[in-house]
Amino acid sequence: MEKPKPIKRHEALQPLSRQHHFGLLFSWKIRKGFAKEVSISRMKAYADWFFEKEIQPHFKLEEEFVFPVLGNDDPLIERALKEHREIKELFEDAEEPSKSLQILEEKLTDHIRFEERTLFNRIQEVASKSEIEKIDEIHLQISTREEYTDAFWEN
Repeated sequence: MEKPKPIKRHEALQPLSRQHHFGLLFSWKIRKGFAKEVSISRMKAYADWFFEKEIQPHFKLEEEFVFPVLGNDDPLIERALKEHREIKELFEDAEEPSKSLQILEEKLTDHIRFEERTLFNRIQEVASKSEIEKIDEIHLQISTREEYTDAFWEN
């Protein structure tokens, strides 16, 4: 079986793709936490921190700068926005955190794969020079990453 060619990501979208990498790591850490039978409260605390520090700002940047390239009526954008709402609801669910975290780690991974393999490729194809320049401005809004102190996935 032939290995798929790596995606050549436009430089303006690379910071968002790097954030996607951290989202995939989040999902991996949650999977590890379940495998190691880490308490749900520890994993939920990490999820709450990740949502505030990574997911909310990331979604805001995508929705404000990237998605307008295709417009809200585009089926790919409709899907991305729907998935953003679903992911947000899973992060915010305090009633059944165990169930939500299990669903979240899969849904977030699937969403990131969709954005990287499909949505961002389409945006790269159709974005004008001025739209790319506007997306490129978000480099300044992406802050340096903080590290979470309770590395439950390593224990």
